[in-house]
Amino acid sequence: GCDSAHPNLILSHDGKQVILGVKRQNLPDNPERFALHPCVLGKDGISSRRFYYEVQVRGKYWSLGVARESINRKGKITASPEDGLWCLWLRNENDYKALYSPLISLFLKQAPQKVGVFVDYEEGLISFYDVDAKSHIYFFTGQTFTEKSYPLFSLGLHDE
Repeated sequence: GCDSAHPNLILSHDGKQVILGVKRQNLPDNPERFALHPCVLGKDGISSRRFYYEVQVRGKYWSLGVARESINRKGKITASPEDGLWCLWLRNENDYKALYSPLISLFLKQAPQKVGVFVDYEEGLISFYDVDAKSHIYFFTGQTFTEKSYPLFSLGLHDE
């Protein structure tokens, strides 16, 4: 199993899919802060020079991307590549952002159901794709990876 899985999350046997077991209502409202709860850091770090993974995204709230190994897993961190976090998030059903400081708004034609994340260490590139639409969502370029990184995904739901 995944050592860093939040207790509310149920991880599939292959460690690649995550399901939210219990609704959480205390998501952070301040967009400059990113709580790593609930979240899963993939159990196997990205050791190859290139890496790809896909996540089924459901609901109105999720975060997805890559985190470096030394990231603060407890409490909150500033959400940005400088802090070793390369992420997209969805809030309020259609508010998509790339986590920079300040945040970058993304305007997507349709809500992705499955998002692919491609990491290329040599090129310093992290790309996000809408798998079903075969379209590009966003990419971080010119990044420097000095340590092992991990896939990261976080799901959160507000009650209606």
